[in-house]
Amino acid sequence: MTSTDTAAPLSTPEAALPLARRIAPMLYATTLFVSALLLFAVQPMFTKMVLPKLGGAPSVWSVAMVAFQAFLFIGYVYAHVIARALPPARAAIVHLLFLALVAVTLPLGIAKGFSVPPADGVMLWLVGLFAASIGLPFIALSATAPLLQSWFAASGHAQARNPYVLYAASNLGSFCALLAYPFAVEPFLPLRAQGIIWSICFSLLVLLMAAAALVAARNEDRAAPLVVASSASPTIEKRLTWAMLTAIPAGLVIAVTSYITMDLAAAPFLWVIPLALYLLTFVAVFRERPWIAHAQVLRFVPYVVAPLVVSVLSGDKVNWFAVILVNLTAFVLIALACHGEAYLRRPAADRLTEFYLWTSFGGVLGGVFAGLIAPNVFNNVYEYPMLLAAALLVLPGMFAGGPRHFLHEVWPGLTAATLVVVLRVLEVRPPPDAQKPLQMLLVAIAGLMLFQAKRPARFFGLVVFAFVLTALYQPGLTVIERARSFFGVHKVVETADGRYRLLFHGTTIHGAERIGDAGSQRPEPLTYYYFGGPLSEAVEAARSAQGSLSQVAVVGLGTGSLACHQREGEDWTFFEIDPVVVRIARDERHFHFLSACGPMDEVVLGDARLTLAAASGRYDLIVLDAFSSDAVPIHLLTREALIGYLARLKPHGVIAFHVSNRHMELANVVAAVGATEGLTAYFKEDDGANNFLNDYRANAQVVVMARTVEDLGDLPSRSGWRRIEPKVVAWTDDYSDVLRAILRKKLGD
Repeated sequence: MTSTDTAAPLSTPEAALPLARRIAPMLYATTLFVSALLLFAVQPMFTKMVLPKLGGAPSVWSVAMVAFQAFLFIGYVYAHVIARALPPARAAIVHLLFLALVAVTLPLGIAKGFSVPPADGVMLWLVGLFAASIGLPFIALSATAPLLQSWFAASGHAQARNPYVLYAASNLGSFCALLAYPFAVEPFLPLRAQGIIWSICFSLLVLLMAAAALVAARNEDRAAPLVVASSASPTIEKRLTWAMLTAIPAGLVIAVTSYITMDLAAAPFLWVIPLALYLLTFVAVFRERPWIAHAQVLRFVPYVVAPLVVSVLSGDKVNWFAVILVNLTAFVLIALACHGEAYLRRPAADRLTEFYLWTSFGGVLGGVFAGLIAPNVFNNVYEYPMLLAAALLVLPGMFAGGPRHFLHEVWPGLTAATLVVVLRVLEVRPPPDAQKPLQMLLVAIAGLMLFQAKRPARFFGLVVFAFVLTALYQPGLTVIERARSFFGVHKVVETADGRYRLLFHGTTIHGAERIGDAGSQRPEPLTYYYFGGPLSEAVEAARSAQGSLSQVAVVGLGTGSLACHQREGEDWTFFEIDPVVVRIARDERHFHFLSACGPMDEVVLGDARLTLAAASGRYDLIVLDAFSSDAVPIHLLTREALIGYLARLKPHGVIAFHVSNRHMELANVVAAVGATEGLTAYFKEDDGANNFLNDYRANAQVVVMARTVEDLGDLPSRSGWRRIEPKVVAWTDDYSDVLRAILRKKLGD
């Protein structure tokens, strides 16, 4: 690496340096830490503000990450320009004026004109919302790190030979902010208070930047500033390498977060863990002595990738903790490997801002691919395995023997993958009982990968084979249609025996129909909606108490199973946020609940919290069926949401919450919210459906609420129903605690 022009000042003993130079490292590190703390605290905080606009979809965080990466890149461009064009003193004045401009826009909030999302182009609308609302603060904060490092490089301090180590202080602040938010901030402070505290801390940062600017101005008189680059200009190949080595982890952090949250919830604590680990990898390797030797990291990568690649596109996420652990471990090692390579290829200190410019550009590329392009191009989460495979390609050793050696090593795996594709095109399917043999084959492939760990190209070929095999073959199910929307991946499948058709969202079944019912007048509702189950009892009790149900609202459509609980003369309206779900439910080639039981039922498209509030009618019964396992829309469970429901409920009406969830205990949340409005709540946890694979009936958990116990009719006296007294704090738009809901589910009430 080319040395800089600061050899003479750097040889001066530290004790003999002026005070400004002696305090520079501590002041710059502190300022960087605070700046990063603010930068990464605002990400989960503001995204949580935005979630209710988009139905709590996990894709909100993916798009937010793309916006944040773009703002980071713009901030680095700005830092690079003023660092090259101006001496530190003048650059400091410009940046202080920029921070003052940002201060005028505080406190943070959603910009005007973004109250209701459009029917189409949601992703671009969301990027615009982030740009208008927090674009300036984010750009100003992101520019702070490269600016301070460039000033430090010009300071003449003994440690200025490697200003990149200050990047560790920056990312350490980011890491602390991300971990503190879900565990120390979100559970205790409402969003409004969070915004006020953030604004106060921003004022502190301005003061620190003013002090740093003063030190930079004093140092400018005593050291040759690195305004003009003196080392050789990096080649375009080197610049693109920096970009690619950072693009892959940036894309992976979005992909792995989407994969994990698909069946849990769009919640800050699930967002920040992958992002915090991503930032921690910078702290670990952007230093003279990395926490883990780079050679060791490269040696470990195959041993975590092998078990991951045979499972990421196949099977249910039965043990969610194990799924999270395996995926995050592999992600961390890959990020360490890529970022370690980037650090080893870093330029001289006088090219510092250019290096960060290209690495941030790589972050934008990775984010755009995983957050914007992939959801609109692929009908499944294929970006995740593609990024894993790409990571292997950019690591050392893959092309060590040249292109011919690479092709010689990789051809067995690619040939096997091609054969699988040909068989799939010819519609050659495995027999129904092939699930165990396929699992044994995948275990064998994983074992073979481990034996080939020291042959990168051979290992890569086997990875491709495993991904193709698990993507195209799932014994026991025949995929009829797979579709992807902003709100997730949907899959219509038939069971191997040809008796049932199912709708999956992620790995969760959202309805089932017996294929033999297709020709009957009224197909029988299955899964949670079977006749005699808790939801069925809630509908019958409300009908009995009021004599009839003239108007019914159902939030969440699924396959339309609940439509077959209505009777002649009743007017049912469904509210559904996902247009893909509406299309599938109305398609008679797939399901017949709507066409047979509610051909005249209206389906209102949009976020139910907004569309239900805008409805003109009032309802005898409101059923909220949007919480079963995947990406729970938290904003539909708050006190403000309940107030909106009550405004549309008749005086003696009933509200039923379907709270069956594999990962979260929601009955207490619903009861606590109801108690704030003086409602009576009864709860039933079904135990009557215990033969799912034979009859596709599932046990449901349901909370039913009304203004008085009399409005519930005979429901309180029915078997299994009990009054529920809340044990938790009610959720509001300003406050929710998903982590404790998960812990209650796993550890018990």
